[in-house]
Amino acid sequence: MKKILVPFVFLLLLVVSAACSNNNNNAASEDTNKKGSAETITYESENGPVEVPANPERVIVLSSFAGNVMALDVDLVGVDSWSAMNPRYAEYLEGVEQVTDEDLEKIIELDPDLIIGLSTIKNVEKLNEIAPTVTFTYGKLDYLTQHLEIGKLLNKEKEAQDWIDDFKQRAAAAGEEIKSKIGEDATVSVIENFDKELYVFGDNWARGTEILYQEMKLNMPEKVKQTALKDGYYTLSFEVLPEFAGDYMIFSKNSDGDTSFQETETYKNIPAVKNGQVFEVNAKEFYFNDPISLEFQLEFFQDKFLGR
Repeated sequence: MKKILVPFVFLLLLVVSAACSNNNNNAASEDTNKKGSAETITYESENGPVEVPANPERVIVLSSFAGNVMALDVDLVGVDSWSAMNPRYAEYLEGVEQVTDEDLEKIIELDPDLIIGLSTIKNVEKLNEIAPTVTFTYGKLDYLTQHLEIGKLLNKEKEAQDWIDDFKQRAAAAGEEIKSKIGEDATVSVIENFDKELYVFGDNWARGTEILYQEMKLNMPEKVKQTALKDGYYTLSFEVLPEFAGDYMIFSKNSDGDTSFQETETYKNIPAVKNGQVFEVNAKEFYFNDPISLEFQLEFFQDKFLGR
């Protein structure tokens, strides 16, 4: 009887041992999968799915979206020249390098784990070899949806949505106050000088236009509607500026550009100018429509329109 039991017990031990080994292997495999899923996420970009870090720590932005990334408290190691010159970004960009889509060696040295830019950037294939590269077409998404997409890309969708909900509420409330003060029918136009050109803007080309027209529901002059709504902006000569001027004008001013038109009688006789209803701001602070820029723009409008 004992001789029969010994092989049976031995066989039982082998089965138990094998089972334990399989369980340990399965557990190890599950841990590896969990670790892998925690390290990367799949972002559905406009060009298809892209595997990106779940918690990126070394991001390069080659165009437009630096403020969105910084607003979500994600570290940058490189930004484009337009972002680098924005005074509103200065405190966030200490030690951050200025790069372009052609600075491949410099980008390699910065060792990014994610690269973001507009769909018009060069060398996308080469950049993808350095780090996952995600591009967006400017204007394809409205400005708040764009921020939400950056939030999804950075695995911070909730944070992005929370800010959007809060911002819309605050901007709408400020708009009601402003309309109550300046009148329901008052018009507002946004102009900007660059080099020797003068531009007027529609409702989706930054410079505070999204806040004024989309959130605050302030009125745009008819001439601006006819010329700038479709493309987002319109180039005009200084001589015809009075036709585009609202009761109030926001002047996004490049001091290093041509501002001589402000000394002309044509300009000085615009009602908004004569009534002290032109509000000037540094253009470099108004170029973008990310949360950092938008918070500044909202505060600027509340200050100028409401005297806060």
